[in-house]
Amino acid sequence: MDSINIGVIGLGYVGLPLARLFSTKYPTIGFDMNQSRVDELMQGHDTTMEVSDELLQDAINNHGFKCTTSIEDIKDCNFYVVAVPTPVDVNNRPDLMPLIGASETVGKVISKGDVVVYESTVYPGVTEEECLPVVERVSGLKYNVDFFAGYSPERINPGDKQHTVEKIKKVTSGSTPEVADLVDSVYNSVLVNGTHKAPSIRVAEASKIIENSQRDVNIAFMNELAKIFNAMGIDTHDVIEAASSKWNFIKLSPGLVGGHCISVDPYYLIQKAQVYGVLPRVMTNARRLNDGMGDYVANQVIKLMNKKGVLVKDAKILILGITFKENCPDIRNTKVVDIYHTLSEYTSDITIYDPWADRERVKHEYDIEVTNVAPKSKFDAVILAVAHQGFMNLDIRDMVGSNGVIYDVKGVLPRDVIDGRL
Repeated sequence: MDSINIGVIGLGYVGLPLARLFSTKYPTIGFDMNQSRVDELMQGHDTTMEVSDELLQDAINNHGFKCTTSIEDIKDCNFYVVAVPTPVDVNNRPDLMPLIGASETVGKVISKGDVVVYESTVYPGVTEEECLPVVERVSGLKYNVDFFAGYSPERINPGDKQHTVEKIKKVTSGSTPEVADLVDSVYNSVLVNGTHKAPSIRVAEASKIIENSQRDVNIAFMNELAKIFNAMGIDTHDVIEAASSKWNFIKLSPGLVGGHCISVDPYYLIQKAQVYGVLPRVMTNARRLNDGMGDYVANQVIKLMNKKGVLVKDAKILILGITFKENCPDIRNTKVVDIYHTLSEYTSDITIYDPWADRERVKHEYDIEVTNVAPKSKFDAVILAVAHQGFMNLDIRDMVGSNGVIYDVKGVLPRDVIDGRL
């Protein structure tokens, strides 16, 4: 391949930072079906806040980076990168439709000698068994004869300004040894910390999915410990601090597991394992436990309110934060909504304050009203659900009545301020 012209399909949390980075080295075009998203990006602003306005505008003005909804604009590319979401449906079954749709798009534009690299998180086999046959069918070209493929799993951590895309060490792979070398060299050329070249696409797919599954299982263990120690009247965070004095103890904290990765990806491997006759009990139980933590937190708050004589029925409750993590606008699969729904069985007077969240998106996704302005009134209970930096400056004790309850999901507030924590 004499020259590399990159087309990135999907301009969300993964695709946009990658496309912007590639544009510093190669002619790059970003493709997305959402016209309003493309318009916003071409005006130099990213509402996900993964790419700063300065970097985005530099890419557009000085590197020729372009975003488009027109498939004609990416026909001259020869190195395609697919970075679309891989969600689950209401029954937690993998939904490959975004990937199938993106593969159809690739099939319409790919030419002989071109390469398509998938970044979306999937179970082993999806790239070659599900995606590439679609590219073959639409294009009329033959895989590994007319066009080639690679897989380089995304490792974007939304809101993380330290481990940005150019600093992440990437796993790469290719459908032939030569293509693996090409894919590896393209990624290596823009990454500070280089790559790890996996021996096959399936190995690369598997490596990604166990990264997040491992985190899910580890956090589930901490959440189970929190339930045990709370029942015993022991502070879980004190226990973890004590245990972490041992050199090989892995220090993690209990909490809500949301977002598009840790709370979703394990289901892909769980389903595929069962196809092979393996029942992944540890992963399945971890998912079940973590998915129930929002309801558990709500019931802990109710218990504390009852102990302090605060009437739960029609109580005035404030939830601080709805995004799935701190200092980030990402609301995907946030488990704060589970806290809200459990409490809403007792009261409709619930306020959610989050200066990071997009109110319209929250309303569209969850049918929940959110305010971006700090409330002035007093509440019967305040729940710190997300540890946004701005919340650390709030006088939360002043936000509750004389016998009001303060519950700290994140374990970041001073001990003398709170009534309970996870």
